[in-house]
Amino acid sequence: MAEAEYILSTNTAENGEFRSVEQRDLLPVKPLPTKRHWWSFFNEYEYRNLYERNGLSHKWYKWYDENDTPEERRYILKLDLLITSYCFLSYWVKNLDQTNINNAYASGMEEDLNMGGSDLTQLQVMYNVGGVVMQIPFLYLFPKVRMDILIPGLDIIWGFFTLAQYRATSKAYLMGFRFLVGAAEAPFFPGVHYVLGAWFKSHELQRRGGIFYMGLMLGSTTASLLQAAVYEHLDGVNGLAGWRWMFIVDAIITLPIGIIGFFVWPGTPDKLHSYFFTENDAAIARRRQKRSGTAAPKGFRWAVVKRALTSWHLPVLAFWDVLFWNSSAQGYGVFLLWLKSLKTYSVEALNNYSAIPAALGIFYIFIVCFGADVFRSRWFFLCLSQLVNWTNMVILAIWNVPSAAKWYAFMVQYTSNAMSSVLYGWANDILRHDDEYRAFILIVINTIAQQSTIWTPLIFWRSSTAPSYHHGFIFGATTSGLLISWTFVVLYFFKQDERSYYFERLHAAEESDSEHTDGAESTKEVEKQDEVVLGEK
Repeated sequence: MAEAEYILSTNTAENGEFRSVEQRDLLPVKPLPTKRHWWSFFNEYEYRNLYERNGLSHKWYKWYDENDTPEERRYILKLDLLITSYCFLSYWVKNLDQTNINNAYASGMEEDLNMGGSDLTQLQVMYNVGGVVMQIPFLYLFPKVRMDILIPGLDIIWGFFTLAQYRATSKAYLMGFRFLVGAAEAPFFPGVHYVLGAWFKSHELQRRGGIFYMGLMLGSTTASLLQAAVYEHLDGVNGLAGWRWMFIVDAIITLPIGIIGFFVWPGTPDKLHSYFFTENDAAIARRRQKRSGTAAPKGFRWAVVKRALTSWHLPVLAFWDVLFWNSSAQGYGVFLLWLKSLKTYSVEALNNYSAIPAALGIFYIFIVCFGADVFRSRWFFLCLSQLVNWTNMVILAIWNVPSAAKWYAFMVQYTSNAMSSVLYGWANDILRHDDEYRAFILIVINTIAQQSTIWTPLIFWRSSTAPSYHHGFIFGATTSGLLISWTFVVLYFFKQDERSYYFERLHAAEESDSEHTDGAESTKEVEKQDEVVLGEK
């Protein structure tokens, strides 16, 4: 189909004229249907379909939207090849470096540094402390700094701090560098979602965020397999233990990916500095943002803070995110420590087996993130992932169950993490009407949620209580159940916002039509008066 024909079929010609991509920033706004069924509440796109999709039906099996022009499809392909791919690679090495502390602990570090008790928990907590402290400055900096420098630059700093850990001679040494590694990672996660939200539309975010989050699962998987291989082949080489070599190998992988980022990561459309993206790409991004109601950046304003403190977004989304961050147990190495407690597996086997849950996590992400996008139902797939997660938490809280039940529970523990990109993608969509407000809320809710993981592990997930973690699994089951319920609270407020925004659009359209009609009538009146004057002459 030719481009002109495509635009006609998806945008309705007016008076037989085609509308170009530039001319169709906003589609015609239609009135609400006279009948509204109760189940319409669960349709997240109920109002948006009226002002953005122009009545088009969505086919779930199509990668592109039917409303995208060929030019936009080429633009999306470029985004996927560069932005989405770099997100995936960068998060892979992030989680490779983040998870290696658990693998190192189970592979000789505990004995070499005379660690025990809750020392592993304290190392995990120190990483989170660094992440929380260094997120605070970016409340102000995110909309101002060049993201094409910030994200790759911090990747390189992260790589050097990862390398430094191989020289650790004590727990105190490791604590300091875990803080610095966490600090270097601080703006990465909200930063990536901020950039994705600037280039992609709401119904495209979950799939891209899912691919991005698959990097986390691959990082956890390869960290275990890599530690097993490093321990087998490098343990004792040049007088270094296998767990020390792990940090060296991780840094060697991380640093080149950070350098690549300077070339392929474009930042945001309003601050574009790229070897591969052009101003035409930025113009397409801005047009798509306008159609979906995403506002252009205006600079940091104190009104943003005031609005955050008086709207529903901050408390509701922050509590939602806190529940998400605390609904999973995988970050505490529970499966690895359970396997170690059985005392039937070698170090290599421990690391190999511990790679299985994360590898399955890639499959869970595919179901949850791609399902949320293609079926356009984020709430359903969020609840689905947490329902499965809740069952595994309950099984492990009971603990005295058959070994097969424990294996099942540990194998599905990554279902909780699988919903991450759906949650943050939805939050991006909720906040899309104000760019600075979006950046502010994304960082604040992520900071509040992450700070909760500084103290909750010390209460519920102390490594001294391994492998049963009785209080931890009860806590995880409780937060998982609450998360399912709270998702419907978010859905309620989101629908209220969408309805209000839709009526603003409808009102603006009516005013525009009224002005157009008044103008036309005024012109006709002038023409009549001219005719009268001419007749008198």
